[in-house]
Amino acid sequence: MRIGIMGSGGVGGYFGGLLARAGLDVTFIARGPHLEAMRASGLRVKSVVGDFQIAVQATDNPAGVGPLDLILFCVKGYDTERSALQMRPMVGRDTAVVCLQNGVDNEDTLDAVLGSGQVLGGVVHILSTVSAPGVISQTSGPRTLKFGEMDGRTSPRAEGILKVLKGVGVLATLSPQIQVDLWEKFLFICAHGGVTALTRLTLGEILACPETASLYRGVMEEVAAVAQAKRICLADDIVERTMTLARGFHADTRSSLAYDLAQGNRLEVETLVGAVVRYGRELGVPIPLAFAIYACLKPYHDKAVQVRGG
Repeated sequence: MRIGIMGSGGVGGYFGGLLARAGLDVTFIARGPHLEAMRASGLRVKSVVGDFQIAVQATDNPAGVGPLDLILFCVKGYDTERSALQMRPMVGRDTAVVCLQNGVDNEDTLDAVLGSGQVLGGVVHILSTVSAPGVISQTSGPRTLKFGEMDGRTSPRAEGILKVLKGVGVLATLSPQIQVDLWEKFLFICAHGGVTALTRLTLGEILACPETASLYRGVMEEVAAVAQAKRICLADDIVERTMTLARGFHADTRSSLAYDLAQGNRLEVETLVGAVVRYGRELGVPIPLAFAIYACLKPYHDKAVQVRGG
C-alpha cells in the first residue's frame, strides 16, 4: 500500500510517523521549514508513549508523487479546498481518502473536488502539534482514530485500511455511524476551542467559574440543537456526557484554536463556530453564543491572512 499524508502537522505527522516507522511506503506532503527539516534530519515524534526518529519521504509537490492507495487528509480547515485541488494527481480511481480534519463539512468540499465516493470520514482524539520544524509533540489525548464510510456501510477498502492502521499500532476503529461521530466531536471542539481561545483561559479556569462554564455548556447546547435540525441523531444526553468528558481532562488543557490565536496564526474559525452560525441561520436555530465567539475571533483570522497570506 502506497500512502500519502496530506498535511504533516500534529495529526498527520503523528499517525504518518507510525506508518512510516513500520516500514510502509509513506510520503509526507509538507512545506516551509518543517519540510526542510524532515528532508534533512527526518521526522522526530515525541510522544507520551515513547519517542522515535525516522528518515522519511517528504515533498511539497503532490503532482510528483503519483496515484496512491490511501491518503490521510490532515490539513487545517481553511486549506481544505486548495489542498484538495493540489492533491488531485495523487488520487486515482481506487484511492481512499480518509479525512481527519476538525469540522463536519470538509467531506462535502472534498467530494466536490475529487468526486463522490473517494472520501471516508474520520475522527481523531489526540493533542499533538509541530513543536519545532521536523518535530511532532504528542502531549495528551487517547491517540484514537475512528473512521468509516460516510453512508455507514462496511466496505472491503475500509476493512483493509483498518487492518493496516492496527498493524502499525494505531488505536483505530471502524465506525458504522461516522457522521454522528463527527458531530459528537464537533460539539466538543466548538465549545472547547471557541471558549479557550476567546477567554485565553485553561479548561480548569473555565470550569471553575460558573458563568464561564455556563458559556462552555451553552455552546454545546447550540451545536446539539443545530445537529437535531439537520437530523443528526445525537444522544439525548450528549451535552452532559461531553461536559463530564471535559471535567476529566487536565486542568491546564487549552485547544489548538487557542494555540493558533496566541501564535498569530490563521484560525479554523469558519470550520468550527462559523459553521454553526451558517447552519443555524439556514435552519432557523438560535445560535447567539456561537455567533458572539465567531464575531470576536474572525478579525484575528482575517488579520493573520493579511500578515501571513492565505
